[in-house]
Amino acid sequence: MEQFLSVADIAEKWNITTRRIQVLCNENRIEGAIKQSGVWLIPSTAQKPLRITPGKKKAREKKLSVLSLFSGCGGMDLGIEGGFTVLSKSVNTDIHPDWDITKVDENWVKLGRTRFQTIFANDIKESAQSAWTNYFSERGTDTSSYCLQSIVDLVKLEKENHIGVFPRNVDIVTGGFPCQDFSVAGKRLGFASDKGHNGKAIGGETPTIENRGHLYIWMREVISITKPKVFIAENVKGLTNLEDAKTIIENDFSSVCDGGYLVVPAIVLNAAEYGVPQGRERVIFFGFKKSDLTARALAELSEKVISEEYDPYPVKTHSLQNNPRGKMKRYVSVGDAMIGLDEPEKSKDKNQRSYSRAKFMGKHCQGQQEIKLDYVGPTIRSEHHGNIEYRRLSYEHGGTHREELEKGLAERRLTIRECARIQTFPDDYNFIIPAHGENKSVSASEAYKIIGNAVPPLLAYNIAKRLEDNWHKYFGG
Repeated sequence: MEQFLSVADIAEKWNITTRRIQVLCNENRIEGAIKQSGVWLIPSTAQKPLRITPGKKKAREKKLSVLSLFSGCGGMDLGIEGGFTVLSKSVNTDIHPDWDITKVDENWVKLGRTRFQTIFANDIKESAQSAWTNYFSERGTDTSSYCLQSIVDLVKLEKENHIGVFPRNVDIVTGGFPCQDFSVAGKRLGFASDKGHNGKAIGGETPTIENRGHLYIWMREVISITKPKVFIAENVKGLTNLEDAKTIIENDFSSVCDGGYLVVPAIVLNAAEYGVPQGRERVIFFGFKKSDLTARALAELSEKVISEEYDPYPVKTHSLQNNPRGKMKRYVSVGDAMIGLDEPEKSKDKNQRSYSRAKFMGKHCQGQQEIKLDYVGPTIRSEHHGNIEYRRLSYEHGGTHREELEKGLAERRLTIRECARIQTFPDDYNFIIPAHGENKSVSASEAYKIIGNAVPPLLAYNIAKRLEDNWHKYFGG
């Protein structure tokens, strides 16, 4: 098993300062370095990075910039960038033998960084900004790039007041535009949402272009301003069976920049088929700037059935069956995701100590079910009002985890950390944080919401790696 040393030990070994070691870790220049509880750990076999001599540059591919919209706490951003720990069971090296993976221990691995780097992020939730800033600052990200403002207001500042809000020359725009109005768990109002772009109720009866159900149009405006090579949009599966919403959105995205983008048919991805211990289904839209595509890529992506070589959607790595065929791995269960976690009263992790005390309301109500440890979990929701699913029910309420109950373990709901694990956020991401400087504190209730709103980082990583692998095919260079 890989042995790890502290920053101080490595600094002494290499005869350089501890500060320099920390900088090298933040720049991802020490192979296999991982961060746990805010402390860098470095493999004992790690090699000291070579100094770049004058006139010579280290052979590495240019970073590609990402503008992130509706960023929340950064599930998509983290997945797009890579460089975080996941369960070893969540990675299929038979299908992806070329992935840069470092073993942490028998249960965990660290995914390598991609070429992509977030240079702008935004959301309207203060709790999301606080959590994002707290975590991404430790990754060396310029956290002033997170803009706490509605996308509608930002676009208006850019277009009407001629204020340069959005960075230019970006390579990718990503955005998980608000999904409550398309979700089967919501009112299903879709484009006729009764909520505004700022999350507040709209007065009057007539839907407007600024309501929550139309916010993808404002993402479209950002695309027209920044003109990225590619954009990736995400929403709930429910959008695909709400009248003709999917087709309308595809057509609206296709018309951006006078038809300058090729939007391939959107498909639904199930996160569980990519190693996420959760049956979370999301529709993903891809749009490519036609003028930047190679001639062959434009032809291939324009086909009704895109070839396997040029298909932008990631290859499935995990099966929902117990005995998968071929190179596919068996699904990752909730029980797998809970490995190594102490019960809340014994844990030193404040995210594991915190969980909702909402009372049991009967199994006919939402969020009153007990998590199955031997299968993938249900979708971690945002709007649960404290009714997050149960980690364990009592015998009285129909609990099935007999071995745990016989040990005297109490009925309780999922903790913040357990929800984060099911979403594939790494353990060094802290969601319950105190106020610091201009950043507001994040409560347990707010933490549940921002975790539930997020794209599972591991799903986003699969999307990013597929795009990274095909970048030269799509855009040459």
